[in-house]
Amino acid sequence: KMYDYIIIGAGSAGCVLANRLSEDPSVSVLLVEAGGKDTKMEIHIPAAYGQLNYSNVDWGYFTEPQTHVDGRRMYQPRGKTLGGSSSTNAMAYVRGHRDDYDIWAKMGATGWNYDAILPYFKKSEHNEQFNDAFHGQGGLLNVTAATRYRTELAEAFIRACVEKGIPKTPDYNGSQQEGVGHFQFTIKDGKRHSTASAFLKPVLGRKNLTVFTNTTVKQVLIKNDRAVGIEILRGGKSENISVKKEVILSAGAFGSPQILMLSGIGSKAELKQHGIALKRELEGVGKNLHDHLMAGISCLTSSAQTMNNALKPLNQIRHLINYALSKQGPLTISPLETNAFIKSDPSVSQPDLQLFFVPFHMGNEDDLAKGTEFYKPDTYPKTNGFTSLPVLLQPESRGFVGLRSNDPTAAPIIQPNYMMAENDRTLLVKGFKIVKDILMGNAFDSLRTNINFPQKSDSDEAILAHIRRTVECVYHPVGTCKMGQDELSVVDENLCVRGIEGLRVVDASVMPRIVSGNTNAACIMIGEKGADLIKMSA
Repeated sequence: KMYDYIIIGAGSAGCVLANRLSEDPSVSVLLVEAGGKDTKMEIHIPAAYGQLNYSNVDWGYFTEPQTHVDGRRMYQPRGKTLGGSSSTNAMAYVRGHRDDYDIWAKMGATGWNYDAILPYFKKSEHNEQFNDAFHGQGGLLNVTAATRYRTELAEAFIRACVEKGIPKTPDYNGSQQEGVGHFQFTIKDGKRHSTASAFLKPVLGRKNLTVFTNTTVKQVLIKNDRAVGIEILRGGKSENISVKKEVILSAGAFGSPQILMLSGIGSKAELKQHGIALKRELEGVGKNLHDHLMAGISCLTSSAQTMNNALKPLNQIRHLINYALSKQGPLTISPLETNAFIKSDPSVSQPDLQLFFVPFHMGNEDDLAKGTEFYKPDTYPKTNGFTSLPVLLQPESRGFVGLRSNDPTAAPIIQPNYMMAENDRTLLVKGFKIVKDILMGNAFDSLRTNINFPQKSDSDEAILAHIRRTVECVYHPVGTCKMGQDELSVVDENLCVRGIEGLRVVDASVMPRIVSGNTNAACIMIGEKGADLIKMSA
């Protein structure tokens, strides 16, 4: 069969595209997803977020050993189900700083400046708390603060930040990002509101929309510099599907460059190494990989309002019953609760650190140094505590995604070169000291029973050694099919792959530079604007 549009990847942008492109009943749309349906119960319960790691809805990737992070191979979870990572993430709705998008425009992504993309954020959104020039009402995606349950620990974090001179900001997605306040989430009626729930499921009845799950894309078929279809692996059989108008890659920062390379688009030398015929030489495919990094400090607490307590077996049963009956209580919240955007120095133009706060004891240094093993759900500490994690918002280190082989089912090579840039190391140490100062503030005196770090020394060297042992990425990989005009740009400002007709990339990989905050909202915006660009060129 032939379709007008084929979308590869039913993730944060892919579900948006499937909805918007199939609005026109005269066009046929095929959405192809490697994972299965989003039927796993834990997807829909916000506090069950951690149970999705290493599960059947997670690609469960790992980086190559990281030279500047004690040689560790670092865990890279990615959603492998309808909704993609919007079905497996911590649900934070953060757009980034307005300067992020103005910088994109200056880097050659014309038409992606803040004033141009704000309408697309608003188009998606139904915000339960804010109705102003920055927010949408009546959009398909529900955005809300966690009003059904709040911990005393999160309130203490806000007070502790204010004590240290950080202003209170009720809406970091509004006129001012800088400051401390509660997170906004993609949650509706106490349940995760993924892009599958918000955009895809309501339109599955459209006759012009077809969805394939459990389907691997082997390659995009290219003839005379034009995408003419895709080759898929489905039910153990290979099959070719033709396209009339466009193939749209929305497979994410790891998947999209991998599929481009398997299709013969990328570095000539790399493709030759894997015996792949070159269709279009684009050196930038897979380059420019970067991500946010975080490293935490945990404290023990006298408070029982922690996720450690909520996840103890007997309490979990009690909370599950409460959740099933009333959609109230600790299972309705993300592990992330409050959040501050701060400048490490008054001279920087925008916040360069984000401080996460979680009512969860992540363990002492030895627990955290277990690294990826720690993130397996059954290894979480049972003791009550809370944690704050400084996040590096604009890392300078850059890496790449490469092919391990020409097998489309093989995991790609992921080499982010975390903490390679000296400035990244310096800034994380600085953020760590700021967080420690906040956690030692008066607001926590009646709640904090012990701080887990530092144990031996307060020196920058000791802090950096701790960071190397315990740092994790924030699962925000971007940039591997970047948008722009330079020689490493893979797509132009219309998201069209350079030199190939009828092929676009619409996902986190097109970001030339990461946004200053959790990336999911920006991916949804890219899906909205991408759909408009496709419709305008039809």
